[in-house]
Amino acid sequence: MEKVKISAVSYLNSKPMIHGIMKDPIINNIDLSLDHPADCANKLMTREVDLGLIPVAILPRLKDSHIISDFCIGGNGPVHTVVIASNVPLHEIHTIYLDYQSRTSVMLCKIMCRFFWNIAPEFKPAYKGYHQEVIGGKTAAVVIGDRVFDIEGKYKFMIDLSDMWKKSTGEPFVFAAWVANRTIDPSLIEGLNRALKYGCTNLKETIDIYQPLFPKVNIAKYFEEEIVYDMSEEMHRGLDLFLQYIHKIENE
Repeated sequence: MEKVKISAVSYLNSKPMIHGIMKDPIINNIDLSLDHPADCANKLMTREVDLGLIPVAILPRLKDSHIISDFCIGGNGPVHTVVIASNVPLHEIHTIYLDYQSRTSVMLCKIMCRFFWNIAPEFKPAYKGYHQEVIGGKTAAVVIGDRVFDIEGKYKFMIDLSDMWKKSTGEPFVFAAWVANRTIDPSLIEGLNRALKYGCTNLKETIDIYQPLFPKVNIAKYFEEEIVYDMSEEMHRGLDLFLQYIHKIENE
């Protein structure tokens, strides 16, 4: 079996899948790096890696892309860790800082503002530590991943973007999928899916590992009730709709 380079999202929500990979013999055929979502996408675009768990907003920019797994990081309602943090309601927001770590969450925010909320805030690029500094008055920010845990209770409004998408479209949302930029040996794909299935169906193992590291977070609820790992037909439908909205945004 060939050895492939893989970049995967480093956030807590990916840990069940990473746990499955680390426990499976497939790890011997993988050069694995854990990165922020935007870095995963960049590595795949520049062919620094062969496949990755990447933000799906990058799919239209890839010349050659293949979703190669039955697993993903998604939501079918609130996911807790992809939010707009604000001290004022949506219709009062004038400025939104956009998280630099994920194209998908940024694009989802822009789509919701443009097509569903009918608001036109000024969008600004964020920087390291922004989520602790810029939010206030009529300035809000998209915050994703484990940093959301750091700001719970700090701001009046935590607008869950996955929940807003579900309420607006009726569809679930895929944040990241396993995508290859070239043809991958079928036996490696089979092994990867076997490893991911183990991790996603034996969540208690990952919960036991990470709960002590996140004492303020109900990790069992997060993994079992909020994050969706099954890349089902319904999830594909939600992804297709999201990609249609990206096309509208980028071709206006």
